Amino acid sequence: MSDATATANTIEIAALPGLSIVEVAGKDAERFLQGQVSANLAHADGRYAPLGVFCTPKGRVIANVQVIRPEPERYWLLCDASIADTINAHLTKYGVFFKATLSVRDDLHIAGASGDSAQLQSALELTALPTLSGAMVAEPQRLAVAALGEQRWLIVSTTPIEATADQAHWWFEDIRAGFVWIGASQSDAWLPQMINWEALGGISFKKGCYTGQEVVARALYRGQVKKRLARFSAASDAIERDAAVIDSAKERSIGSVVAAQYYQGTTELLAVVSLSDEPRELYVNGVLLTEQPLPYAIERLDPETQVAALDNA
Repeated sequence: MSDATATANTIEIAALPGLSIVEVAGKDAERFLQGQVSANLAHADGRYAPLGVFCTPKGRVIANVQVIRPEPERYWLLCDASIADTINAHLTKYGVFFKATLSVRDDLHIAGASGDSAQLQSALELTALPTLSGAMVAEPQRLAVAALGEQRWLIVSTTPIEATADQAHWWFEDIRAGFVWIGASQSDAWLPQMINWEALGGISFKKGCYTGQEVVARALYRGQVKKRLARFSAASDAIERDAAVIDSAKERSIGSVVAAQYYQGTTELLAVVSLSDEPRELYVNGVLLTEQPLPYAIERLDPETQVAALDNA
């Protein structure tokens, strides 16, 4: 077996055209974003890339992002590619009051990498890979952010990245990790808690105000969340994003699919559905769903805890 074949069997690098980056740069970039996103921008210090959401005044998610800070006065908002222009337009409305410029960075290359870290470091020409979820390593032409799940990294590069695998497995594992990127068709549909964002450390309840903050906080402290992101599997390749989830007993929709990926005979999907403690049969397009456990607890995870873990690592 050649070295190239051995490497291909132990690592996967997949181009991810479904992701994009909105850049906010300039002297006021941090102050500007601090008033718009649920993440505490102080945590985006070049070592950590916090999750965040942009909300409407009613607390509904416009888009969810991962905030990457490659340089002191430059922020990259990693997001679903279909919603990049929406984020850019939303922020442009407020950006005129700040010394900050906005753009969609179509020139950057985004990939998902998984497998043996030593071999990936060599293949990606990086001197190190971060080990804790959300931690990042930045080098002149390329940076890596540790993604949810085991041995998984998001790579952003100013130069092309050679892919070794199809992207289907990456999205499949994202769903198994209970993580979803909101697309344009789903904007303004849910509170952040409905996509389990506070359970992933994507909401700082200790930072200052941001658009929609009061509604988001009220939903936490008053327990007003009636729908949640849940994970399912199905033996079909006919399930797609935005499809209705039907409760057979009630004969009506109780939610919708947020993300779905078919891989090696199984579809993994995440759907926002009404909460219930009762057993139920759920279907999408006539296909029976099997509910699967999420790999995290549905409880508040403060991003400050994650930053402290990075400091103590």
